[in-house]
Amino acid sequence: MFYLIGIGLGDAKDITVKGLEVVKSSKRVYLEAYTSILTVGKEALESFYGREVILADRDMVEQASDELMEGADTEDISFLVVGDPLGATTHTDLILRAVEKNIPYFVIHNASIMNAIGCCGLQLYNYGETVSIVFWTEDWQPESFYDKILVNRERGMHTLCLLDIKMKEQTIENLMKGRPIYEPPRFLSASQAAQQLLDIVERRDKDQKTDADLTPSSICVAVARVGASDQKISTATLKEMAALDMGPPLHSMVIPGHMHPLEKQMLRLFAASDQVKNDLASEDER
Repeated sequence: MFYLIGIGLGDAKDITVKGLEVVKSSKRVYLEAYTSILTVGKEALESFYGREVILADRDMVEQASDELMEGADTEDISFLVVGDPLGATTHTDLILRAVEKNIPYFVIHNASIMNAIGCCGLQLYNYGETVSIVFWTEDWQPESFYDKILVNRERGMHTLCLLDIKMKEQTIENLMKGRPIYEPPRFLSASQAAQQLLDIVERRDKDQKTDADLTPSSICVAVARVGASDQKISTATLKEMAALDMGPPLHSMVIPGHMHPLEKQMLRLFAASDQVKNDLASEDER
């Protein structure tokens, strides 16, 4: 059996009992190491699981599925994913490839940012389409994620913004010359994402603005290291967020749409300033 096992968001102990039982009995155990990261390293997983864990980078997962699944028709092979196994299309592709090879598979689910984002107090059923905010470069600054945020806000929906991860990237020069030299890992921070949003707000035609458009004073929420003991949540204006230090990765952001009074009350718990706390207060509290 080829098992795709979610290991949660916090640390080694977040794996489910069912998942841990499978890991302990598997012939080989792989850890997908590029769509997300845990707050602990591979060594901590190996110590808790009592098993060797093999890191599987993007190249292995996308180009060497035969190696990953070798023997899975007669033995158990575990493929560990931070969060939930089906939070990325890459892993859906693995399932399709397993079916093509007549290899049985089984998914063991776990918490992911897609449901754990409820920690900020905004109700999950009020979220619209999730967007990804990528690292900008001097000559590549896409804005399509902003338009999706506006569509959600027009519908009164919140937007979960997943922030870019660069785990094993090459410079254009090294890529063109075929040199296996990789850049250090990089993680887009909430402050960087907020600044990119501010830049888009600034460059958009002010005469074309709608009520859904963001402004520097728009409320947003940042979360960091969700599920870990040092989890952090901050509610701030977009301008404040651009200067806010949320600490080590991983970070995510939420752009609220229409908020119920209870949602506002929850966001006030994490207010980064008195101004934000006042903006979220009900009329009888002001």
